[in-house]
Amino acid sequence: MRNEWLIPDDVTYLNHGSFGPSPHVVQEARHRWIEQLERQPMHFFLRQMEDALNVAYEHLGEFVGAKPKDLIFVENSTTAMNIVAANIELRAGDEVLTTDHEYGAVLRIWRRLCRQTKAKLVVRKLPNPMTSHDEIADTFMESVTSRTRLIVISHVTSPTAVILPVAEIARRAKKLGIPICIDGPHAVAMLPINLEQIGCDYYAASCHKWLSAPFGSGFLFVRRALQQHLQPVITSWGGNISGGPPSWKDEFSWVGTRDPSAYLSIPAAIEFLRSHGIAEFRNSTHELAQYARRRIQEVSGLDAVIPDSPEWYASMISLPLPLGENEPPKQGHRDPLQDELWNRYQIEVPIVHWQGVRFVRVSCHLYNSRHDIDTLAEALHASLQEST
Repeated sequence: MRNEWLIPDDVTYLNHGSFGPSPHVVQEARHRWIEQLERQPMHFFLRQMEDALNVAYEHLGEFVGAKPKDLIFVENSTTAMNIVAANIELRAGDEVLTTDHEYGAVLRIWRRLCRQTKAKLVVRKLPNPMTSHDEIADTFMESVTSRTRLIVISHVTSPTAVILPVAEIARRAKKLGIPICIDGPHAVAMLPINLEQIGCDYYAASCHKWLSAPFGSGFLFVRRALQQHLQPVITSWGGNISGGPPSWKDEFSWVGTRDPSAYLSIPAAIEFLRSHGIAEFRNSTHELAQYARRRIQEVSGLDAVIPDSPEWYASMISLPLPLGENEPPKQGHRDPLQDELWNRYQIEVPIVHWQGVRFVRVSCHLYNSRHDIDTLAEALHASLQEST
C-alpha cells in the first residue's frame, strides 16, 4: 500500500492525523479537475462547477449519513468552526460549554468570540483516567446551566485521540434545547458516521485527514432549521449562476474566485478507501494503533489514559511519555524530542503537551506497518535513555 503514496522510502510517517497526504489516484483526480478549469475557466465556472459540486455533495452525504442539501464545502474544519462562531448570537453572561480536550484553534475561536461579546467559555475537565462513556457524558453535562447557549465538543479529540460519546451528549442537549457543534475532522473515515443519527446542529470537518482527500477539502453540516440565515465569513456575490433554484448554499459556493478541485476530488478519495475495504482499513489501522500502544508502553513504563478498546480509540492513539529534564515548550513551539525524532531518524510524529503530560500521538494509515511502529519505539527508547 505504501506505493500508493508519494511518501519517501526513508521517512517513517506517523502523522496522518495532522496532515494526511493523498494517494496517487486522488491526486490524479484533482489534476484532471484543474486541467478542466485551466483549459476553459469561463465554461468551467459558469456551466460546470455547480453541477460538479452537487455530485460531490451526493457522494459525501452518502458517506457521512447526511442529505447533500445540508452540507457545504469549506477549506477545513477551522473554517467551518469560524462560520459557526460568526453566526452564533451571544450576549453578556451567556456561556459556551466545551471540554479540556479540545483543539487549540477551536478554543481560540470561542475564547475570542466570548471576549468580544462578554460571554463566558466554560471548559469542563473530563474524568482522568477515562473508564466510562456514561461518566464522561454525565460529567460534561453537569456544567450545563440556564446560560448555556452552545455546546462545542470534539468527536475524536486532537491532543488525546479519544472518541467521545457525542451522540449521547447531542441527545441530552436536544432535550434541553441547547444547540451542539461537533468538531469532527478526525472522525471522518476513521469512524462510521451518520450525522442525521447523531442529531447535532453543526458538524465541522476536514477531509484531508483520514479520508485522504486533498488539502483544502472540508465541510460543514448544518441542521435544516439553522440554514436560512447562515452567512459565510467572507462576503462576495453569492447567488447561483447555473440558474437553479435559490439555496442557502449560494452564499458559500461563490465567495470569490477559488479553485474547487479539492472539493471535487472527495468522491475519488471515498472510492479509493472503498476499493480497499473501509472495514478492513478501520480494523487494520486500529490494530496498528493497538500495537503502538503495547510497544510504547513497554518503552515508557506509562499506561494509556483510556481503555484498550476500539470504543475509545481507532486509527490514532496518544500515549504518555516521561516529561524529561526540559521545561514544556511554549505555545506554538515544538518539543525538542519531536525535532530529534525527525533529525536523527526521519520519523514524523507529533509530541503533544496536554494537562502537564507529554504524549506521543501515533497515527496509522494504510501505508503504515508494524515496522514503522517498531522504528518509532526503538528511537523513543534511545532518545529517552539519553535524556535521563
